[in-house]
Amino acid sequence: MSDPSAATATPVPPVTPARRPTLDDVARAAGVARATASRALSGSGSVSPATSERVRAAAARLNFTPHQAARALASAQAQTIALVIPEPDAIVWGDPFLSYVIKGISEACHDTKYQVLVAMAHPDDPPAKIAQVLRPGYVDGAIMVSQHGSGQLGRIIDRAEVPIVHIGRPWGSASPLYVDVDNWQVGHLAARHLIAAGARRVACIAGPSDMSPVHDRTAGWRQTLLAAGLTPGPLTHAPFTRQGGETSMRAILAEDPGVDAVFAQSDLMAAGAIRVLQEAGVAVPAQVRVVGVDNTELGHSTTPPLTTVTNPASDLARNACRMLLGVLDGVDVAGVTPEITHPELVVRASA
Repeated sequence: MSDPSAATATPVPPVTPARRPTLDDVARAAGVARATASRALSGSGSVSPATSERVRAAAARLNFTPHQAARALASAQAQTIALVIPEPDAIVWGDPFLSYVIKGISEACHDTKYQVLVAMAHPDDPPAKIAQVLRPGYVDGAIMVSQHGSGQLGRIIDRAEVPIVHIGRPWGSASPLYVDVDNWQVGHLAARHLIAAGARRVACIAGPSDMSPVHDRTAGWRQTLLAAGLTPGPLTHAPFTRQGGETSMRAILAEDPGVDAVFAQSDLMAAGAIRVLQEAGVAVPAQVRVVGVDNTELGHSTTPPLTTVTNPASDLARNACRMLLGVLDGVDVAGVTPEITHPELVVRASA
């Protein structure tokens, strides 16, 4: 059986005489995480012989000496994990999904040596603000949730010198370090249920267009309708908020008053859509059926109770923590594969 750690080394620019090689140079040259390189060079922790040999060979090529490795190892243990949420405060504290993620990561780290630092990145924050968080000595690793493709955050993540695990498939990145729900299936399950219930004009209230989960959920909704011989109804994009659902529902009714179903890509959005429909005198589900996403407690408090597709925030948080802790403990990134959870439809009275 081949050793999964025998991955192709990532090319690293030659180190000029003006700069001494760093542990990060060695890690990049060997194709491993920084923590793995530290353990391999110091002889501590669990690192496979093949990985250890690859790291030591990279260190020799770069003239990185063992005493440098010992100092780097001693200074690298911040015993802190950052949870980075690039959203405004109102969304972070108002979205039940994100609340479950924060709680799940806190619980997953409770019995470990790591403390959790929550870092919220506002849209107008300078890039250096988050770059300062994602650096060795400040944190050992990070978990990223709710990443957007626009802005400069993606470039900061690519340059980060600590391992980063994403909750949600990262936008524009080939990194295998992520956990997610099968978001195409999320859209498919919602659309299939609405079609089976008799809906023929199904609109979609989607989240921001620069997020991978939104792209995948929208594709699942659209392709399922087309496969059934139906033309997709109006599509809107808005923040994952109740207000976003309300604004989108008003726009959809103005564009096409004949819609008979709505797939809203979060429970918050669905609650906002139901409110607007009822204010307009449209009965739910008699005239318009509504399906949300997340299966949060909010779904029990809407009138009628909300049909929704699961997006298990607590499970995703625990899986992300387990993946990151594994990398920090020496698991070779080259052998890691994304962890994908299958969603389920929860049928209640709204559809």
